[in-house]
Amino acid sequence: MRRVLSSPLVALAAGLGLRLFFVLHFPANSGDAVLYEQFATNWLKHHVYAMNVNGVVTPVDMRMPGYPAFLAIIYAITGETGADARKWVLLSQIFVDLAGCLAIAALAAALAFFAYQKASPRRAFKAALWLAVLCPFTANYAAAPLTEVFAGLFTGLGLFFFCLLLLRLRGTTIYINEMSLYVNQRPQVVAALAGFAVGWGTLFRPEAPLLLVACWLALAVYLGRRRQFSELVRIVLSSGLACALALAPWAIRNAITLHEFQPLAPKNSNLPSEMVPRGFMAWEKTWLYRVSDFYLVSWKLNDEAIELEQIPARAFDSPQEKQRVADILETYNDEITLTPEEDAAFAQLARERTSRHPLRTYLILPVARAFTIWFTPRIELIPVSGHVFPLKEAWEDDKLDQSVTIGFFLLNILYLLLALGGARRLWLWNSGARPAVALLLVFILVRTAFLTTIETPEPRYVLVCFPALIALASPLFARRNALLVR
Repeated sequence: MRRVLSSPLVALAAGLGLRLFFVLHFPANSGDAVLYEQFATNWLKHHVYAMNVNGVVTPVDMRMPGYPAFLAIIYAITGETGADARKWVLLSQIFVDLAGCLAIAALAAALAFFAYQKASPRRAFKAALWLAVLCPFTANYAAAPLTEVFAGLFTGLGLFFFCLLLLRLRGTTIYINEMSLYVNQRPQVVAALAGFAVGWGTLFRPEAPLLLVACWLALAVYLGRRRQFSELVRIVLSSGLACALALAPWAIRNAITLHEFQPLAPKNSNLPSEMVPRGFMAWEKTWLYRVSDFYLVSWKLNDEAIELEQIPARAFDSPQEKQRVADILETYNDEITLTPEEDAAFAQLARERTSRHPLRTYLILPVARAFTIWFTPRIELIPVSGHVFPLKEAWEDDKLDQSVTIGFFLLNILYLLLALGGARRLWLWNSGARPAVALLLVFILVRTAFLTTIETPEPRYVLVCFPALIALASPLFARRNALLVR
């Protein structure tokens, strides 16, 4: 049995079964899916990357083109579009996600080469592969027409190449079975591969270059201590240019079609004619951190009435301030459209609240957002309505939902603890592995810090960090005597 379970094919088969379970029993939908399907359909039928605006096919740059391109390929193969093709889309995403699991396992093996003897990287590969294929938080996004599986795949590949780059800079010999393989490519070549992987990831998620920034920071410290500043410059240029090369066709399309320089999607995903509610968003940042608040306030803007009673008390510092918000919402709810005057009123409220409590806006609430997106049951894609707290009340309402919620919550914490434990083990037992551990941790910190600045930081956005988390957890499954203590 142990020999069977050690086979990567068995692990992949188990991962296939888990993802099929989610696809067949809990296929998910989202507001973004409709947009992606519209882009893909217009691209395939009208040969233009566009959406329907007032019944007119209109070229836009609201979303990156990677996922619509994937959908268009599926549509062309199956002859079906939109909702009719979703089963084929989700089935295809299963294999994309499994490829991402292999990338995570390869990343764990690369991390192992910093510290282990010959045979141990195989244990790290197998442990990371099992942790990846059985992770329900990433697996259930194979059942949603969203970009998560692609983001995970290209993040894993990018981190893998950056770890190979560190190995190359150290001159480490890699052992595969009984054969040795020296990473002899020039550092700039490996850096370009990493940058190209990030560039492809950016075609699916515009914030993917954060991985480049994080790795550059970690490499700056590592190479700075060795006084290899020229090497750092070459690596930054190689990876940056490779990333830009992957984005060049999209940037050229925007320049020709939309007459603008836009290598990424607009930050607020708005049409040129749409007003960006900057004041409203600034006001939200002075009190919002819970996901439930997104549904009650943020995602209702310009679609539904926003009820004052559903806004939490922490959004008001005084009865007078609450009345001012009530007055703004009263006029907004008449038309269900935020006007520039109403947005300016929210902006004034945001400035006043921030001036009274700057630490709340710039420190306390970002920390609360980070805590919320990391410590969550991650049940948003399955039909479970449980809440972790209050325990007694939630248990009395629905024992089954509460059991599933608590189980997912504890499993999420387990993955975080495994990552912390594995990072600690490598850091303390082998100083040679510290640059790679630091690189992965810096990526997680940089991405988390970025997510605290956006208007609605959904918990799914940190799933992109799970390749790093799982790779960091893998050392816990290695024997201590396999480590090369230095």
